[in-house]
Amino acid sequence: MFKFVKKIFGAASAPEDVAPQTTAPAPAVSAPSPAAPVPAATTSALAAAPAPAEERKSWRERLRAGLRKTGSSIAQVFTGTKIDDALYEELEAALLMADAGVRATEFLLEDLKRRVKDARATDPAAVRGLLVDALSELLAPLEKPLAVGAASPTVMMVVGVNGAGKTTSIGKLTRHLAEADQKVLLAAADTFRAAAREQLGVWADRTRVEIVSQEGGDPAAVSFDAVTAGRARGCDVVIADTAGRLPTQLHLMEELRKIKRVIGKAQDGAPHEVLLVVDGNTGQNALNQVKAFDEALGLTGLVVTKLDGTAKGGVLAAIARERPVPVYFIGVGEKLEDLQTFSAREFAQALLD
Repeated sequence: MFKFVKKIFGAASAPEDVAPQTTAPAPAVSAPSPAAPVPAATTSALAAAPAPAEERKSWRERLRAGLRKTGSSIAQVFTGTKIDDALYEELEAALLMADAGVRATEFLLEDLKRRVKDARATDPAAVRGLLVDALSELLAPLEKPLAVGAASPTVMMVVGVNGAGKTTSIGKLTRHLAEADQKVLLAAADTFRAAAREQLGVWADRTRVEIVSQEGGDPAAVSFDAVTAGRARGCDVVIADTAGRLPTQLHLMEELRKIKRVIGKAQDGAPHEVLLVVDGNTGQNALNQVKAFDEALGLTGLVVTKLDGTAKGGVLAAIARERPVPVYFIGVGEKLEDLQTFSAREFAQALLD
């Protein structure tokens, strides 16, 4: 599983031969330096650091297996003996079939042709490697760690359509946070579906964290009570699970806006994270979801799930080109360790290698 590393902003740098202090018993790992210094020396952040090498390698293999169908289709393009218009036409078709979308496909092809010219490549196999570089660069803006600790508590609001895997993703994230000695409080703001409350309650029991739940209550009120309780109990993180809905259901989207407003009344600046969980199997519809939820709520990050199934994977290129909301985590299965931090390079290699 991925680890969480605590970094004190504004503190003096540790000597090179001394590892920074961590909040978990795992080996110390240096946290990335923040882009801009924060003046308050007592402010802390938790960022997801890479998993142990062997575990991460196993996870990458599962990711590659999940994307194998797309990878095989693209690989066929580079089996020829020369680089010509036919190769680029076949690649264009393969990228479109992989759900990369028109804008991302056009961008990648133009970038690839430039790279081929600069590298003076003559072997189609070399073009494949250059495509990995181009895709990695396109996806790079999506690679951003989730940080908690700048506010106390850090409040996260999790949204998405039915069946995307919101509650399961919340459970996995809660487990990782709890193992990093973070005090987490869950809010069961999906008040109309008993199964959702029960599922979140099971995760709360497994991870030994508290939960605020109310059968048939107002979702905004439950969220307000949870944030208030989190502040009173000295929690580090409050995570609100919301009911699944389609972005076309305008009255339900308005309910999400209400939840967000009410959370802001419970704590200034909250929610600090608005996370959208999207099913990686939904193709270009995932991009439409990102656009709709972002316009309604102002997303801060994505969790892309179910990349172990029939997902084509190319939609992340479309998201990067058209609505570059950071991808905090991607999932390739039901196990706890199957939820990992997103790496642009790893994803590009899994898709194209």
